[in-house]
Amino acid sequence: MDKITMKNMKFYGYHGVMPEEQVNGQDFLIDVDMYLDLKKAGLSDNLADSVDYSEVYGIIKNITKSNIFRLLEKLADSIAREILSRYEKIEEIVVHVKKPDAALTGAPLTGAVDWVGVEIKRSRDDL
Repeated sequence: MDKITMKNMKFYGYHGVMPEEQVNGQDFLIDVDMYLDLKKAGLSDNLADSVDYSEVYGIIKNITKSNIFRLLEKLADSIAREILSRYEKIEEIVVHVKKPDAALTGAPLTGAVDWVGVEIKRSRDDL
């Protein structure tokens, strides 16, 4: 299976369980791996035979910036389901959402950490 990868997309959002996170906001880093057959695109050199990752970026940006979710799991699941519903070519998607500043923004952590995050995998069967 072929894959289109987008790494470390950075968006400011207001997601988190703690009230401070929903008021003050923080940066989120999002990675997406989209699994699909790219053979036709490789032969045709035509974007219509692939997935336009600039459109995918816009979907992720809109979901991340226009919503407030308590859980990273909900953010990641919303991204995965929306992309799968819009692109029939994508058979499976992996979404990784990270909070790089979790310990500084009110998340209930008592020690140093580079980031906290979730990774979810969804397929067409999950829709």
